[in-house]
Amino acid sequence: MHLQIITPEHVIFDAEVDAVTLPGKDGEFQLLNNHAPIVATLGQGTIKIKVHSQTFDKFNDESGKIYTAPANSQTLLFDIKGGTIEMNNNKILVLAN
Repeated sequence: MHLQIITPEHVIFDAEVDAVTLPGKDGEFQLLNNHAPIVATLGQGTIKIKVHSQTFDKFNDESGKIYTAPANSQTLLFDIKGGTIEMNNNKILVLAN
């Protein structure tokens, strides 16, 4: 599935992923391939991105805001203050601040 994370300053992430864990307003939730369509609001927290090995090799964080999880080098982390998410047809769009 394809994930795109956009902030007012940058396109933070735009690549294929295996899973995404998001901080929802009412708790954390995870999106996997072929998830039902969803629109939700996000609270303050950390987006956890499990990337494909090919994506990880090619990934270049130009924003400087994404960091690697200490326990797993193929999990990327991005802290947000809030935002919205839409998933449809294996495409995830996160508008974060």
